Amino acid sequence: MSRVLPPPDRFDLSVEVLVIGAGAAGMVAALRLADAGTEAMVLERDPRPAGSTAMSSGFIPAPGTRTQKAAGVTDSAEAFAADIARKSHGTGDARLGALAACSIGPVLDWLAEVHGLEWELLTDFLYPGHSAHRMHAVPERTGAALLARLGAAVEAAGVPVVTDAHVTALYADGQRVVAAEVTRPDGRVERIGCAALVLASSGYGGNPELVARHVPAMAAAPYYGHPGNRGDALLWGQALGGAVQDLSGCQGHGSLAHPHGVLITWALMAEGGIQVNADGRRFADEHRGYSEQALDVLDQPDGIAWDIFDDRLLALARGFPDFRAAEAAGAVLSGASVVELARVTGLPMAALAETLALCAACAQGQATDPLGRNFTTRPALTPPFHAVRVTGALFHTQGGLLIGDDARVFTADGTPLPNLFAAGGAAAGVSGPDPDGYLSGNGLLTAVAFGSLAGQGASRLGAARRS
Repeated sequence: MSRVLPPPDRFDLSVEVLVIGAGAAGMVAALRLADAGTEAMVLERDPRPAGSTAMSSGFIPAPGTRTQKAAGVTDSAEAFAADIARKSHGTGDARLGALAACSIGPVLDWLAEVHGLEWELLTDFLYPGHSAHRMHAVPERTGAALLARLGAAVEAAGVPVVTDAHVTALYADGQRVVAAEVTRPDGRVERIGCAALVLASSGYGGNPELVARHVPAMAAAPYYGHPGNRGDALLWGQALGGAVQDLSGCQGHGSLAHPHGVLITWALMAEGGIQVNADGRRFADEHRGYSEQALDVLDQPDGIAWDIFDDRLLALARGFPDFRAAEAAGAVLSGASVVELARVTGLPMAALAETLALCAACAQGQATDPLGRNFTTRPALTPPFHAVRVTGALFHTQGGLLIGDDARVFTADGTPLPNLFAAGGAAAGVSGPDPDGYLSGNGLLTAVAFGSLAGQGASRLGAARRS
C-alpha cells in the first residue's frame, strides 16, 4: 500500500510531526519531539507496538556511556566506528558509520537521565567484531522489554501512540509530504496532516518480491522478522525522489532453533561452541559472525546445522530469556558422551567424535583449524554435551533511504527532501551491501541513533515553520 497521492481537499486533523512506526526508532524520535515541545503523533499499524524491536535481543552497542565507564570499560566512538568499518570490509557508508558511533552513546545517556531507562552493560562475553564490551540492554535483556520501557516513557511524555492505524498512503505536494492516509480495521479512512514526517516503519524483509529482487541469496531463507515489514517506507521515499543505498544488505542469523523458531544466542559460538552439519562436520569459522553464518547454514543439507556446546556454555546461555524458552520447548538435546549425543541427535558418531577431537586439539594448540578459527582463547568442549538443531534465517534488511546527518532523506543529487525523515530499517544502515558486513547490534544501533536524529531534525523543522 505504498501510494503517494496529491493533497486531499481536507484533513481530519493535523499535527506538527507524524511518526510512522512504534518500534525503537519511532519511540526514540517521539521522545526527542516531546523534549523539544513539538506536537507529535505516532502511528502504529498493529494492535500494540511490537515489530522488529520486540523480536530482537534488545541489545544496543554504544561507546562512552556512563554505564560503560562505571563498569571500567575504556572505549571511544572512533574505536566503534573502526569496528563497524572493519566488519563491512570498508564497503559500508563511512559517514553513516561515524554518525551512528558518535551519536549512540549520548542518546543512551539521555534516555537514562531524562526518561528513566535503565541500562546494563553485557560483559559476560565479547560479541564478534567488537573490540570492547559496549553492548547495552535493559535489565530484562529482551527486545520486548526494551520496547515496553520506551513505550512507557513515550506515554509519560504525553505523545499519543495510535494503534490499529495502518498508513496506506501518503499525500504530497511535489516532494513535500502534507498528510498520511490511515486505514482502520473497520475500513474507516482518516487523513492526518503534518508539517514533517518520520518514517520509522522498518525495512522490507517481509516482502518476498523485494527480498528476491535485492537479496536473492536470502530469497528462500526463513524470515524471522515482523510480517509488517513490507517496504512501504522504502517505496514511499523512492516515489518522493529519495535516494537508496545498500539494498542488498541484510542481517541474517545462523542459529534459529528449528522447528521451534527461537533464536539461540551466538554467545555459544563466541565462547567456544561449534556448529556441525548433518554429516557431523564443521563447515565454517563460527567466529566470523552470525549474519554471514546464516548463508553457510542454509548451504548445508536441508539447510540444517547443529549447535554443539557443553555445561559451561549451557550455564552462560541460560542467562538469555530466548534460550530458556527454547530449552523449555525441548530444543536442547543432551548426551553424557559423544556416543550418547550422536544417538539423540541422529548425527554420525564417528564423524562427530572426530570433529570434537580436532577442536579439542586446536584448543590445546596441538592442531590448526583448517577453517581458520582460533580455538586457543577458550577451553575445549567437555562432556556432557548439548545440541540444538538450527537453521539460517533472514532477520531484517539493512539497506534503505539515504539520509543526511539530521536523518532527512536525500535525493540522488544530495539535496534533502523538504520534510521527510527516516530511521531504523527505513534508512540506509551502516553494514554495507552484504550480509557479512553486519556487526552485532547494528540494527538497534541505527534505530536508536537515527531515530534520535530524526526526532531532533523534525522538531527543528517544525520550530522553523512556527517562527
